[in-house]
Amino acid sequence: MSSQKIFLFDFDGVIVDGMHEYWHSSLLACEKYLNSHCISVNQKLYKTVPNSFKEIRPWVKYGWEMILIVHEIIKTENPLKSDNKDDFINNYHHNCQKILNDNSWNAEDLQKILDKSRQFQIDKDFKSWVNLHNPFFEVISFMQELKKRQIKAGIITTKGGIFAEKILKQLNIFPEFIFGYESGTKIKIAEKLTKTYEILGFIEDRKKTLIDIKQNSETSHIPCFLADWGYLKESDKNKLSNEIKLLKLDSIQELVAI
Repeated sequence: MSSQKIFLFDFDGVIVDGMHEYWHSSLLACEKYLNSHCISVNQKLYKTVPNSFKEIRPWVKYGWEMILIVHEIIKTENPLKSDNKDDFINNYHHNCQKILNDNSWNAEDLQKILDKSRQFQIDKDFKSWVNLHNPFFEVISFMQELKKRQIKAGIITTKGGIFAEKILKQLNIFPEFIFGYESGTKIKIAEKLTKTYEILGFIEDRKKTLIDIKQNSETSHIPCFLADWGYLKESDKNKLSNEIKLLKLDSIQELVAI
């Protein structure tokens, strides 16, 4: 086992609350770059994140899905609202695929325009874009404590790595590495890292990701922690296996004892 000890972190929902940024950037992507005749965008939409978007967020795996959700919420006809969101959620992946097919879109192109929307904001007003993210200061403090103890930190996120890096720099956090969506799946990244590091834990708010880590023979030894302050479904905290621990924000400092 390597003597290099490291903690792994998801980004959105674990280190920062990016709910406002995702809504704002996806809405801007719909307005500026998405070719759709079904939507109407006005500036009032940017001011408040709809409850329907917040409620669907825990089902999202990749950033491009946010554009689909925003598109459905701001449609001029039959928009997605809180009163019909359950139907959308109950067949989430099928519905996302149907929207792609109906509009002749593909996930890669949507991800590119989401990144383009972010870059536009960064070039125009970097500070305003950064301020759309609300850091969880308990996690920031924990990462600083790890550094004092010469334990490294690594980020594995489905956000573009370059954007996560810009935000972390503003928080004065400089992890050993940042893997974004462009680096591949989280489980494949974790597999590679086990060859170099002793991984003390992986803090993530997507339960399915942690289950996949535990069910993979190459990564099953990694201690997994489900962040209860993240974007969780109501059912996520129920029936957790003994191998995945529910972690509360005010208890995160206790992990330094591992």
